[in-house]
This record gives sequence, C-alpha cells and structure tokens, in this order.
Amino acid sequence: MSEVRIAAEPRTVFGKGAARKIRRADKVPAVLYGHGIDPKHLTLPGHEVLLALRTPNVLIRLQGDGVDELALPKGVQRDPIKGFVEHVDLLLVKRGEKVTVEIPVTTAGDVHPDGLLDQQLVQIAVEAEATHIPTGIEVDVEGLEVGTAITAGQLPLPQGTTLSADPETVVLQVINKPVEVTEEAEEGEAAEAPAAEGETAEAPAE
Repeated sequence: MSEVRIAAEPRTVFGKGAARKIRRADKVPAVLYGHGIDPKHLTLPGHEVLLALRTPNVLIRLQGDGVDELALPKGVQRDPIKGFVEHVDLLLVKRGEKVTVEIPVTTAGDVHPDGLLDQQLVQIAVEAEATHIPTGIEVDVEGLEVGTAITAGQLPLPQGTTLSADPETVVLQVINKPVEVTEEAEEGEAAEAPAAEGETAEAPAE
C-alpha cells in the first residue's frame, strides 16, 4: 500500500471555539496516539484529508514541525449534513508491525439461476502488516447452488494476512429465490374478488 503524505501542524489551542476556527480555515483537528506515547494534537489540511480517506485503511505519512510518523485512520467524525471531515483519530504504526483492520469482501460471478446470493458481511476483520494492508478479498461465487454457505474461515485470504474474525461466521450464502406471483395469477385473483363480493345469500327453502 502506498503512503499518502500530509502536512501536519502541532495544535496547542483546544475547545469547540478553536475547532470551529480550524474548520473555517479548511483544516481538520486530529489526534495521533499509540505505542504508549502521549497523544499528539495536530491540525491537518482538510482537502488532502478528505481525498486520503477515500481509500480504505489508507496509510498516512504525517510530516511537519516535529512530526514524521506513519498512521492509520481509526476514527473519523463527519458533518452529518455536508459530509466534510470534522475530526480524525490516527493510530501510530511502525513498519513491520501487525495491525487489525477491516477490509471489504466482494464477489465475482453469478450463483446458480435457482438461487439468490445473500451476503451477510461486506467487511471482515483481518490482521496484516501495517504497510501491506490488502485492499480486499474477492470470493468466486460462480455456479454456487442453493444451500451453499461460505464462512470467514473459508475466505481466500491474501498472502501475509490472518483472520481476526470468528472463522465460523457466515459471510455469504445462497438462498432460494422468493416465490414470484405471476401476472396471470394476480389477474385471476382480482377477477374472483368482485364475484365473491357480489354473491348474496339465498333464504333457505321452507
């Protein structure tokens, strides 16, 4: 995974008012923590952060006054309406160390025509080297029949990656297609309904 270099400035002023002032300048408050260090409060350029976060588990090289570290985003706060980044928590990482992250699970191919693919997990937790986090896992579902299930332990993990999730967890399965009501059946039911409503009860013969 390539690194994204982002300029980092030390942040010494805190509070809601200071954070609003930072955001008005198109910047983002951030905190860097991990490896037993005291948290470092930083200010990052907003546009660069927004672009970097488009890549899942992006590896960020923070560089600036007294800062030259690798980090992974571990918590992102966004404006609920406009979507811009309001705050970022960053985890300090070192080359060669293992980290636990969630990576996407995608599928390729089509299941048997009688079945319907039911994907219960779109991400799975794995452990990988911090600077070699895989972009995702692709599962071949071509021709899978109804009743087939694939668990986390059956996923084709990328080299150097180990599973952190429960291996018995069902990731996807093939289920029966829902019964479809044909147009002819719907028309027949609609025609029978008025007839039934129009029927009147006859008095019993004496």
